[in-house]
Amino acid sequence: MYRSIIKPILFSLTIERAHRAVLILLRAIGLIPGGRWLLRKCYAVEHPALEREVFGKFANPVGLAAGFDRNGEAFRELAALGFGFVEVGTVTPRPQAGNPRPRVFRLPKDEAIINRIGLSNRGLEATIRHLRRPHEGFIVGCNIGRNTATPAENAAADYLKLFRNLYQYADYFTVNISCDNSCREGATHTRAHILRILDPLFDFRRGQNQYRPIMLKVSPDMPDAVIDEISDILLETPLDGIVATNGTHNREGLHTSRTTLDKIGSGRLSGAPLTQRAVEVVRRIHTRSGGNFPIIGVGGIMTSDDAKAMLDAGADLLQLYTGYIYNGPGLVRDICRALVADAEAKAAAERAAAERAAAEKTTAKPAAQQLPAEHTPQPAATAPAPENAENAEPAPAESRTPAQSGPDSEQPES
Repeated sequence: MYRSIIKPILFSLTIERAHRAVLILLRAIGLIPGGRWLLRKCYAVEHPALEREVFGKFANPVGLAAGFDRNGEAFRELAALGFGFVEVGTVTPRPQAGNPRPRVFRLPKDEAIINRIGLSNRGLEATIRHLRRPHEGFIVGCNIGRNTATPAENAAADYLKLFRNLYQYADYFTVNISCDNSCREGATHTRAHILRILDPLFDFRRGQNQYRPIMLKVSPDMPDAVIDEISDILLETPLDGIVATNGTHNREGLHTSRTTLDKIGSGRLSGAPLTQRAVEVVRRIHTRSGGNFPIIGVGGIMTSDDAKAMLDAGADLLQLYTGYIYNGPGLVRDICRALVADAEAKAAAERAAAERAAAEKTTAKPAAQQLPAEHTPQPAATAPAPENAENAEPAPAESRTPAQSGPDSEQPES
């Protein structure tokens, strides 16, 4: 239904109008008695094999990336659509409208999107109002960033304000150091800048009764050496994990014409062209960190195979965005079903291997039990008693034959 009816309607609208229409529809369904139950019946997949214990208990590893539900308006309805968790935001301390429109563009030939929204959101207070709604049993993360008008040297104050005020409402936090789409990432991805932002968050968390994991979101455009430096920050500080990756500014290898790309202009590219690089970054961080820290893999997950590749690279959890726009809510269901099928196939193979091993153990006899009948020791013949046995003197001990020995006598080797 999504591909044949809903998608053509949504794609006839500008992407921001379609996005707003979907959020309004979801909230309306949530207000109808039984609405979220109906969504769960249609799309959610529940199975023990999907559950993950990472920094909390996740019903399944497939989440929705930040940028879709920027203000936390529809996370309960999105949970009913089958997501294992939702990351709201990016939230900034003050509301901001973002960059001038048009600022989001579809690239259908590449199954991609270019956006330069600029962290448009309604600010901290609006997000708190939405996140006050109960979400027990469902993980809600919060992606936090600085206001565009805040100088980079004052960024730490924006992050700390968000962290302090949202601490009781979110289950984990993602620090978005990529800021808006016009930032110079070379300045925001240095070790000194990152630690200026993270250290106050660590200090505040130490004084709290509840522990909120802190993740760091990184760009796929970073050189490998910078990825390694950030992985080392993960090893050396109380940082809990990495979200890899954000969108890319790279335009190589696209099917969309250069003329169209020039007309669109700047912005982050997400979707299928990002798949390979996102998997590479996840694998590099996983290897560098020894696989001991949570990684949320995001970027270019368009199919179940893409999801498996990301998990195989070392991701503990996944996030969708552009793949969800192009393939609809059925993508979450398809990924979950594929993961369940793989888990059941693996379990069946392990059971079969165990049964074969048990059968081989049962049929294999010890060598002594498999000796031929002619090698079975025969009882020794009893020597006839001599006449006048009562008057016969016993033979000396050293001259006794084995047959004349008592039951404790040593038997000869055969």
